[in-house]
Amino acid sequence: MRHKLPRRLLAPTAAAALIAAAIAVQSPSSARAAVPDTIPLQVTNNSGRGDAVHVYTIGTLLSTGQQGWADANGTFHAWPAGGNPPTPAPDASIAGPAAGQSTTIRIPRFSGRIYFSYGRKLDFKLTTGGLVQPAVQNPSDPNHDILFNWSEYTLNDSGLWLNSTQVDMFSAPYAVGVQRADGSTVSTGHLKPGGYNGVLNDLRGTSGGWAGLIQTRSDGTVLRALAPGHGVESGALPASVMDDYINRVWQKYASATLTVTPFGDRPNTKYFGRVSGGVMNFTDGSGTVVTSFQKPDADSVFGCHKLLDAPNDQVRGPISRTLCAGFNRTTLLVGTSQPDTSTADFYQDAVTNRYARAIHARMADGKAYAFAFDDVGNQEPLVQDGAPQQAYLTLDPFD
Repeated sequence: MRHKLPRRLLAPTAAAALIAAAIAVQSPSSARAAVPDTIPLQVTNNSGRGDAVHVYTIGTLLSTGQQGWADANGTFHAWPAGGNPPTPAPDASIAGPAAGQSTTIRIPRFSGRIYFSYGRKLDFKLTTGGLVQPAVQNPSDPNHDILFNWSEYTLNDSGLWLNSTQVDMFSAPYAVGVQRADGSTVSTGHLKPGGYNGVLNDLRGTSGGWAGLIQTRSDGTVLRALAPGHGVESGALPASVMDDYINRVWQKYASATLTVTPFGDRPNTKYFGRVSGGVMNFTDGSGTVVTSFQKPDADSVFGCHKLLDAPNDQVRGPISRTLCAGFNRTTLLVGTSQPDTSTADFYQDAVTNRYARAIHARMADGKAYAFAFDDVGNQEPLVQDGAPQQAYLTLDPFD
């Protein structure tokens, strides 16, 4: 899923989708009047770096489902046909602001990403199946030695959802914001003073291989810290890093019941998990088994996939999301009712997602997208508005 636009870019996050559903009750004409076909995005460069900045708006056009890119005016351009081996994509870059300056572009009704890179343009290619996304966990990826990052957004009839993300990596710091219809502005994603180096130093100071997530260019520039799932995939982080905790969870629920209440607005919808024969079976209120999970490994936990796959349904997916959050935040041994939304309980076990812990601890508002379902309990750095006047992307200092 890393080579094409992942599923999470084709629709708002689950938390955002709930808001979207509420906004969607207005008439289509009023919604379209409130949300134009493009909105301004102000990119401000507070990084303090002298490198040239390159900006990209890439995603799926919601009106047609076509994949493509947008220029600085918000005009959509469909990708041409790709090849095998992949062929170079058209240059979709937009000149970004110099240090201390701002540039305003327009973004269209997309579900996609806003990339930005320092110094060098990103190297995008096209296969017969669409755009090849950067996969920097692969040392041979052409973008491996480029300092870059991205934000995710959806703009549709119901408004704008814009978030910062660390699901794949922690890299060039930035924040996102939106100006609402009443003129007020909200933002999220800023690190605390010293937060950028603080995250890296937290990883360096943690035993167990976590420092291996940090990737550095030959000139000494720190490029990023890989998310732990990519670290396991690339061999930078031991595959056994979560085994002790996972084993303790499976042992506990062989003799205790895990109660999952996956929907905040449906408190009476509950599922009950017990481990039997090495498998965690979930039953509904009638005692009927509705889904089952094999004991996951670290890759499944960090990626919220494979043995913790979360289909877009109303049963397995919501249960899996809750398990994923509980494993990453290591709250499954704190209490038998999940999700645990008390941040005081998060990341307290000696065996935990140290990457997510370090990032959340260093965010100014505590919000981060450090794993795929970090929006469980509304811990994600998301701004949203049904009638956005302007969006913001602020490139922050590297300490």
